[in-house]
Amino acid sequence: MPNNNTTRINSLEERNRYLMFTVFQLLARLESVEGQPSSSAQIAQRNWMLENSVADSIDAIFKYDKEEQQMIRNVKPWEKDPHYFKEVKVSSIALLKMVMHARSGGNIEVMGLMQGRVDANTLIVIDSFALPVEGTETRVNAQAQAYEFMTNYSEGCEAVGRLEKVVGWYHSHPGYGCWLSGIDVSTQALNQQFQEPFVAIVIDPIRTISAGKVDIGAFRTYPKGYKPPDEPQSEYQTIPLNKIEDFGVHCKQVNTLCSNRLITNSHYITSQVYDLAAKLEQIGNKNSSMFGEKLQKAVKDGEKLGCEVLHGMIVHAVKNSLFSSCSIAKLTKENDQTKNLEKDQSESNKLEV
Repeated sequence: MPNNNTTRINSLEERNRYLMFTVFQLLARLESVEGQPSSSAQIAQRNWMLENSVADSIDAIFKYDKEEQQMIRNVKPWEKDPHYFKEVKVSSIALLKMVMHARSGGNIEVMGLMQGRVDANTLIVIDSFALPVEGTETRVNAQAQAYEFMTNYSEGCEAVGRLEKVVGWYHSHPGYGCWLSGIDVSTQALNQQFQEPFVAIVIDPIRTISAGKVDIGAFRTYPKGYKPPDEPQSEYQTIPLNKIEDFGVHCKQVNTLCSNRLITNSHYITSQVYDLAAKLEQIGNKNSSMFGEKLQKAVKDGEKLGCEVLHGMIVHAVKNSLFSSCSIAKLTKENDQTKNLEKDQSESNKLEV
């Protein structure tokens, strides 16, 4: 019974706060409509919000409560439930920095860290920063220099009032999709063991340019010895032939959490066509019960590649109709004006003669 009363009182207090907040907003709007200065209503509203600890809805996501975050880290609810985190929210500035960093690496993998906080079952990424690491076309590993850099960077952020903790790492998979390889799974499992809460984000900069939207994925690994239940089939992911084996070995250890193009990505499109041809050749050379399933996956790969190429062609056609047509019309008009001017000048010369 006391619990029900407490809940009722809390709900009434929240309702009264909401009503007062709405009244202040209406007063401010009425004063502004009547042409009177609305500073008095705005000041009263601001004072009331400060007294009642009401955060502005726009900036609420950026508010960092140090005591609340420390309490969540002490309780560690994610240790009891491997599926505790359901989604990841990434700020625009953090996403922009990660995509630009991934794109700057070209065909070489790059790596960085993300800062943010925990909000219930959601990890919120506020900012990100790149790490000075040496990557290859298939892997990226942090060395002593990178660990020293991330320590100094985190201490510098705290010194200037940026209290957000490191909540994950990101790296790029240029041209071969968003998933965790064997090395990535080991790295993420180690981070979750000593730096929880921690999430891994993968960005494919090549497919981002090709598809016209950010190709991104967020992942966490299951604890050692945990057997995940049969999950519903997720969105189909195209994996290159030379990486399918690595993906298949570790796919059950990862929990996925809920991003002219044709000329720029000509190498990527060509490599995808070659990869699709290799898959079809492999299917034709082997007679097995998995023939139908493998052929169906190859068809999906072909459909996805075709959609990406078609999207690039549509964008190219739109640009051509918007800019090239205008330029041609302008040149045609100028050419006609020049011809008319020459004709008039020729006729005037004849009259003079």
